[in-house]
Amino acid sequence: MAATEHVDLEIAGRDIRITSPNKVFFPERGETKLDLVNYYQSVADPLMRAMGGRPVLMQRFPHGAGGSSFFQKRVGDGAPDWLETTIVSTPNGTTSRALVAADLAHVLWAVNLACLGFHVWPYRAADAEHADELRIDLDPQPGVGFDEARVAAHEVHALLDELGMRGHPKTTGNRGIHVYVRLEPRWDAYQVRSAAVALARELARRRPDIITDAWWKEERGERIFIDFNQNAPHKTVFGAWSVRARVGAQVSTPLRWDEVDTVQPDECTMTTVPDRVARDGDPWQGVDTELQSLEPLLELHERDRANGLPDAPWPPQYPKMENEPSRVAPSRARKPKPE
Repeated sequence: MAATEHVDLEIAGRDIRITSPNKVFFPERGETKLDLVNYYQSVADPLMRAMGGRPVLMQRFPHGAGGSSFFQKRVGDGAPDWLETTIVSTPNGTTSRALVAADLAHVLWAVNLACLGFHVWPYRAADAEHADELRIDLDPQPGVGFDEARVAAHEVHALLDELGMRGHPKTTGNRGIHVYVRLEPRWDAYQVRSAAVALARELARRRPDIITDAWWKEERGERIFIDFNQNAPHKTVFGAWSVRARVGAQVSTPLRWDEVDTVQPDECTMTTVPDRVARDGDPWQGVDTELQSLEPLLELHERDRANGLPDAPWPPQYPKMENEPSRVAPSRARKPKPE
Protein backbone atom coordinates (compact mmCIF):
# COMPACT_ATOMS: atom_id res chain seq x y z
CA MET A 1 0.00 0.00 0.00
CA ALA A 2 1.39 3.40 -0.92
CA ALA A 3 2.40 5.66 1.91
CA THR A 4 -0.10 8.33 0.76
CA GLU A 5 -3.14 6.09 1.02
CA HIS A 6 -5.60 6.39 3.87
CA VAL A 7 -8.67 4.82 5.44
CA ASP A 8 -11.76 6.87 6.24
CA LEU A 9 -13.91 5.84 9.19
CA GLU A 10 -17.13 7.15 10.65
CA ILE A 11 -16.78 6.97 14.43
CA ALA A 12 -19.21 8.44 16.97
CA GLY A 13 -20.74 10.55 14.23
CA ARG A 14 -17.37 11.97 13.14
CA ASP A 15 -15.33 11.35 10.00
CA ILE A 16 -11.86 10.15 11.01
CA ARG A 17 -9.12 9.78 8.43
CA ILE A 18 -6.37 7.29 9.26
CA THR A 19 -3.33 8.23 7.22
CA SER A 20 -0.63 5.69 6.33
CA PRO A 21 -2.70 2.84 7.79
CA ASN A 22 -0.08 0.22 6.87
CA LYS A 23 2.70 1.99 8.72
CA VAL A 24 4.24 -0.59 11.04
CA PHE A 25 4.06 0.46 14.69
CA PHE A 26 5.40 -2.76 16.25
CA PRO A 27 8.18 -3.96 13.93
CA GLU A 28 8.98 -7.18 15.79
CA ARG A 29 5.39 -8.38 15.39
CA GLY A 30 4.30 -6.44 12.32
CA GLU A 31 1.22 -4.69 13.74
CA THR A 32 0.33 -1.50 11.91
CA LYS A 33 -1.40 1.75 12.71
CA LEU A 34 -4.64 0.27 11.38
CA ASP A 35 -4.21 -2.75 13.66
CA LEU A 36 -3.99 -0.34 16.60
CA VAL A 37 -7.12 1.49 15.40
CA ASN A 38 -8.95 -1.84 15.15
CA TYR A 39 -7.81 -2.77 18.65
CA TYR A 40 -9.25 0.41 20.19
CA GLN A 41 -12.49 -0.09 18.28
CA SER A 42 -12.76 -3.62 19.70
CA VAL A 43 -12.53 -2.37 23.32
CA ALA A 44 -14.46 0.85 22.82
CA ASP A 45 -17.10 0.33 25.52
CA PRO A 46 -14.77 -0.67 28.39
CA LEU A 47 -12.24 1.96 27.27
CA MET A 48 -14.82 4.72 27.51
CA ARG A 49 -16.03 3.35 30.83
CA ALA A 50 -12.49 3.66 32.17
CA MET A 51 -11.41 7.03 30.76
CA GLY A 52 -14.34 8.65 28.99
CA GLY A 53 -14.69 12.37 29.62
CA ARG A 54 -11.19 12.71 31.10
CA PRO A 55 -8.25 14.81 29.93
CA VAL A 56 -5.47 12.69 28.46
CA LEU A 57 -1.77 13.19 27.86
CA MET A 58 -0.63 11.75 24.55
CA GLN A 59 2.70 9.98 24.15
CA ARG A 60 3.45 9.97 20.44
CA PHE A 61 5.74 7.52 18.64
CA PRO A 62 6.15 8.88 15.11
CA HIS A 63 8.56 6.08 14.19
CA GLY A 64 6.65 3.30 15.92
CA ALA A 65 7.07 1.59 19.27
CA GLY A 66 10.79 1.03 18.79
CA GLY A 67 11.56 4.65 18.00
CA SER A 68 11.81 7.84 19.98
CA SER A 69 8.72 9.38 21.53
CA PHE A 70 7.53 12.64 22.99
CA PHE A 71 4.73 13.67 25.32
CA GLN A 72 2.14 16.07 23.97
CA LYS A 73 -0.11 17.78 26.47
CA ARG A 74 -1.15 20.68 24.26
CA VAL A 75 -3.60 20.27 21.38
CA GLY A 76 -2.40 22.32 18.43
CA ASP A 77 -4.30 25.03 16.60
CA GLY A 78 -4.82 22.80 13.56
CA ALA A 79 -7.09 20.35 15.41
CA PRO A 80 -10.63 19.85 14.07
CA ASP A 81 -13.32 22.18 15.39
CA TRP A 82 -15.29 19.33 16.95
CA LEU A 83 -12.41 18.15 19.12
CA GLU A 84 -13.20 18.54 22.83
CA THR A 85 -10.40 19.99 24.94
CA THR A 86 -9.94 21.34 28.44
CA ILE A 87 -7.38 23.43 30.29
CA VAL A 88 -4.95 21.49 32.49
CA SER A 89 -2.09 22.83 34.56
CA THR A 90 1.27 21.77 35.97
CA PRO A 91 2.50 22.14 39.57
CA ASN A 92 4.12 25.47 38.66
CA GLY A 93 0.88 26.82 37.17
CA THR A 94 1.65 26.46 33.45
CA THR A 95 -1.54 25.71 31.54
CA SER A 96 -2.22 23.75 28.36
CA ARG A 97 -5.24 22.89 26.21
CA ALA A 98 -5.40 19.10 26.55
CA LEU A 99 -7.39 16.50 24.66
CA VAL A 100 -10.51 15.10 26.34
CA ALA A 101 -11.35 11.44 25.68
CA ALA A 102 -14.94 12.43 24.96
CA ASP A 103 -15.64 9.42 22.72
CA LEU A 104 -13.87 6.93 20.47
CA ALA A 105 -13.50 9.52 17.70
CA HIS A 106 -11.25 11.55 19.99
CA VAL A 107 -9.20 8.47 20.82
CA LEU A 108 -8.69 7.51 17.17
CA TRP A 109 -7.83 11.09 16.23
CA ALA A 110 -4.91 10.76 18.67
CA VAL A 111 -4.00 7.25 17.46
CA ASN A 112 -3.68 8.67 13.96
CA LEU A 113 -1.00 10.98 15.39
CA ALA A 114 0.93 7.86 16.48
CA CYS A 115 -0.29 7.93 20.07
CA LEU A 116 -0.11 4.30 21.21
CA GLY A 117 -1.60 4.69 24.70
CA PHE A 118 -2.96 7.39 26.97
CA HIS A 119 -1.90 8.87 30.31
CA VAL A 120 -5.12 9.90 32.04
CA TRP A 121 -6.00 12.59 34.57
CA PRO A 122 -7.93 11.41 37.69
CA TYR A 123 -10.92 13.69 37.11
CA ARG A 124 -13.51 14.39 34.47
CA ALA A 125 -13.11 17.52 32.39
CA ALA A 126 -16.58 18.64 33.47
CA ASP A 127 -15.55 18.60 37.15
CA ALA A 128 -11.85 19.38 37.47
CA GLU A 129 -12.19 20.35 41.15
CA HIS A 130 -12.86 16.78 42.28
CA ALA A 131 -10.50 13.85 41.78
CA ASP A 132 -12.81 10.86 41.44
CA GLU A 133 -10.14 8.15 41.26
CA LEU A 134 -7.69 6.91 43.85
CA ARG A 135 -4.88 5.17 41.94
CA ILE A 136 -2.86 2.65 43.95
CA ASP A 137 0.39 2.02 42.09
CA LEU A 138 2.21 -1.18 43.11
CA ASP A 139 5.72 -0.61 41.77
CA PRO A 140 8.16 -3.56 41.94
CA GLN A 141 11.63 -2.44 42.93
CA PRO A 142 14.78 -4.09 41.52
CA GLY A 143 14.95 -7.71 42.61
CA VAL A 144 11.19 -8.27 42.71
CA GLY A 145 8.60 -8.65 39.98
CA PHE A 146 5.03 -9.45 39.13
CA ASP A 147 4.73 -12.38 41.54
CA GLU A 148 5.45 -10.07 44.46
CA ALA A 149 3.08 -7.47 43.00
CA ARG A 150 0.33 -10.12 43.08
CA VAL A 151 0.89 -10.63 46.82
CA ALA A 152 0.84 -6.88 47.45
CA ALA A 153 -2.36 -6.53 45.40
CA HIS A 154 -4.09 -9.06 47.65
CA GLU A 155 -3.00 -7.05 50.68
CA VAL A 156 -4.55 -3.96 49.09
CA HIS A 157 -7.73 -5.93 48.41
CA ALA A 158 -7.91 -7.13 52.01
CA LEU A 159 -7.46 -3.63 53.43
CA LEU A 160 -10.06 -2.14 51.10
CA ASP A 161 -12.51 -4.89 52.04
CA GLU A 162 -11.86 -4.18 55.71
CA LEU A 163 -12.65 -0.52 55.11
CA GLY A 164 -15.78 -1.27 53.08
CA MET A 165 -14.23 -0.01 49.84
CA ARG A 166 -14.11 -1.62 46.41
CA GLY A 167 -11.05 -1.50 44.18
CA HIS A 168 -10.47 -2.58 40.61
CA PRO A 169 -7.09 -4.11 39.64
CA LYS A 170 -5.31 -3.93 36.31
CA THR A 171 -1.92 -4.79 34.93
CA THR A 172 0.24 -1.78 34.12
CA GLY A 173 1.28 -3.30 30.80
CA ASN A 174 4.70 -3.85 32.31
CA ARG A 175 5.89 -5.24 35.68
CA GLY A 176 3.42 -3.83 38.18
CA ILE A 177 -0.23 -3.67 39.16
CA HIS A 178 -2.57 -0.72 39.58
CA VAL A 179 -5.67 -0.78 41.75
CA TYR A 180 -8.22 1.95 41.05
CA VAL A 181 -10.93 3.08 43.45
CA ARG A 182 -13.61 5.11 41.67
CA LEU A 183 -14.78 7.78 44.11
CA GLU A 184 -17.79 9.91 44.71
CA PRO A 185 -16.82 13.35 43.29
CA ARG A 186 -16.46 15.01 46.70
CA TRP A 187 -12.72 15.34 47.35
CA ASP A 188 -9.89 17.27 45.75
CA ALA A 189 -6.54 15.83 44.67
CA TYR A 190 -4.80 16.86 47.90
CA GLN A 191 -7.27 14.85 49.95
CA VAL A 192 -6.97 11.87 47.60
CA ARG A 193 -3.19 11.98 47.93
CA SER A 194 -3.51 12.09 51.74
CA ALA A 195 -5.66 8.97 51.54
CA ALA A 196 -3.05 7.29 49.33
CA VAL A 197 -0.29 8.12 51.84
CA ALA A 198 -2.38 6.66 54.66
CA LEU A 199 -3.07 3.49 52.68
CA ALA A 200 0.60 3.03 51.78
CA ARG A 201 1.68 3.51 55.40
CA GLU A 202 -0.91 1.09 56.74
CA LEU A 203 0.07 -1.62 54.28
CA ALA A 204 3.77 -1.10 54.97
CA ARG A 205 3.06 -1.58 58.69
CA ARG A 206 1.14 -4.79 58.06
CA ARG A 207 3.52 -6.35 55.52
CA PRO A 208 6.95 -4.72 55.86
CA ASP A 209 8.46 -7.87 54.37
CA ILE A 210 6.99 -7.19 50.92
CA ILE A 211 5.59 -3.62 50.94
CA THR A 212 7.26 -0.26 51.46
CA ASP A 213 6.05 3.32 51.56
CA ALA A 214 9.61 4.72 51.51
CA TRP A 215 9.87 7.61 49.07
CA TRP A 216 13.67 7.38 48.88
CA LYS A 217 14.85 4.54 46.64
CA GLU A 218 17.78 3.75 48.91
CA GLU A 219 15.30 2.78 51.65
CA ARG A 220 12.93 0.59 49.64
CA GLY A 221 14.89 -2.63 49.36
CA GLU A 222 13.56 -5.56 47.35
CA ARG A 223 9.91 -4.80 47.98
CA ILE A 224 6.82 -3.39 46.29
CA PHE A 225 6.71 0.39 46.61
CA ILE A 226 3.23 1.89 46.87
CA ASP A 227 3.74 5.11 44.97
CA PHE A 228 1.34 7.44 46.76
CA ASN A 229 2.58 10.42 44.74
CA GLN A 230 0.84 9.07 41.65
CA ASN A 231 -2.15 10.79 43.29
CA ALA A 232 -0.48 14.20 43.59
CA PRO A 233 -2.38 17.02 41.83
CA HIS A 234 -1.77 17.23 38.07
CA LYS A 235 -0.40 13.67 37.87
CA THR A 236 -1.47 11.29 35.13
CA VAL A 237 -1.34 7.49 35.15
CA PHE A 238 -1.13 5.12 32.18
CA GLY A 239 -4.71 4.30 31.37
CA ALA A 240 -6.71 1.09 31.42
CA TRP A 241 -6.85 -0.63 27.99
CA SER A 242 -3.96 1.50 26.71
CA VAL A 243 -1.20 -0.14 24.65
CA ARG A 244 2.41 0.05 25.78
CA ALA A 245 5.32 0.75 23.45
CA ARG A 246 6.81 -2.67 24.13
CA VAL A 247 7.84 -5.44 21.77
CA GLY A 248 4.69 -7.43 22.53
CA ALA A 249 2.26 -4.48 22.35
CA GLN A 250 1.18 -5.25 25.91
CA VAL A 251 -2.03 -3.71 27.21
CA SER A 252 -2.72 -2.27 30.66
CA THR A 253 -5.46 -4.82 31.23
CA PRO A 254 -8.30 -4.62 33.79
CA LEU A 255 -8.74 -7.80 35.82
CA ARG A 256 -11.18 -9.46 38.15
CA TRP A 257 -9.72 -10.09 41.58
CA ASP A 258 -9.80 -13.84 41.02
CA GLU A 259 -7.52 -13.39 38.00
CA VAL A 260 -4.69 -11.63 39.81
CA ASP A 261 -2.94 -14.91 40.61
CA THR A 262 -3.39 -16.47 37.18
CA VAL A 263 -3.03 -13.77 34.54
CA GLN A 264 0.28 -13.55 32.70
CA PRO A 265 0.70 -9.83 32.03
CA ASP A 266 3.01 -10.21 29.04
CA GLU A 267 0.33 -12.31 27.35
CA CYS A 268 -2.21 -9.47 27.58
CA THR A 269 -1.55 -7.79 24.24
CA MET A 270 -3.46 -5.81 21.64
CA THR A 271 -3.87 -9.13 19.80
CA THR A 272 -5.21 -11.20 22.72
CA VAL A 273 -7.18 -8.67 24.77
CA PRO A 274 -10.07 -8.23 22.27
CA ASP A 275 -10.84 -11.97 22.45
CA ARG A 276 -10.65 -11.78 26.22
CA VAL A 277 -13.19 -8.96 26.31
CA ALA A 278 -15.48 -10.70 23.82
CA ARG A 279 -15.38 -13.87 25.95
CA ASP A 280 -15.46 -12.50 29.50
CA GLY A 281 -16.75 -8.96 29.23
CA ASP A 282 -15.41 -5.94 31.10
CA PRO A 283 -13.99 -6.74 34.57
CA TRP A 284 -14.68 -3.11 35.51
CA GLN A 285 -18.31 -3.22 34.35
CA GLY A 286 -19.70 -1.65 37.53
CA VAL A 287 -17.04 0.99 38.06
CA ASP A 288 -19.37 3.91 37.23
CA THR A 289 -22.26 2.70 39.40
CA GLU A 290 -20.33 1.73 42.55
CA LEU A 291 -18.79 5.05 43.57
CA GLN A 292 -16.83 4.82 46.80
CA SER A 293 -16.37 7.06 49.83
CA LEU A 294 -12.85 8.21 50.68
CA GLU A 295 -13.73 8.75 54.34
CA PRO A 296 -12.34 5.44 55.69
CA LEU A 297 -8.87 6.25 54.35
CA LEU A 298 -9.07 9.88 55.44
CA GLU A 299 -9.79 8.60 58.95
CA LEU A 300 -6.54 6.60 58.77
CA HIS A 301 -4.80 9.78 57.63
CA GLU A 302 -6.17 11.74 60.59
CA ARG A 303 -5.10 8.93 62.94
CA ASP A 304 -1.55 9.13 61.59
CA ARG A 305 -1.49 12.90 61.96
CA ALA A 306 -2.76 12.61 65.55
CA ASN A 307 0.07 10.15 66.23
CA GLY A 308 2.61 12.73 65.11
CA LEU A 309 3.39 11.50 61.60
CA PRO A 310 4.27 14.30 59.16
CA ASP A 311 3.22 14.40 55.55
CA ALA A 312 5.14 12.15 53.16
CA PRO A 313 7.65 13.76 50.77
CA TRP A 314 6.36 15.30 47.56
CA PRO A 315 8.04 15.06 44.14
CA PRO A 316 10.67 17.74 43.50
CA GLN A 317 8.61 19.73 40.97
CA TYR A 318 6.00 20.58 43.62
CA PRO A 319 6.31 23.53 46.00
CA LYS A 320 7.24 22.75 49.57
CA MET A 321 4.15 21.66 51.45
CA GLU A 322 3.03 22.28 55.01
CA ASN A 323 4.13 19.56 57.45
CA GLU A 324 6.34 17.97 54.78
CA PRO A 325 9.64 16.40 55.90
CA SER A 326 12.97 17.15 54.28
CA ARG A 327 13.29 16.34 50.60
CA VAL A 328 16.93 15.34 51.03
CA ALA A 329 17.69 11.62 50.77
CA PRO A 330 18.89 10.19 54.09
CA SER A 331 22.33 9.35 52.68
CA ARG A 332 22.79 12.98 51.63
CA ALA A 333 21.35 14.63 54.71
CA ARG A 334 23.74 16.84 56.63
CA LYS A 335 25.02 14.94 59.64
CA PRO A 336 25.01 16.80 62.98
CA LYS A 337 28.41 18.04 64.04
CA PRO A 338 29.90 16.15 66.98
CA GLU A 339 29.94 18.11 70.20
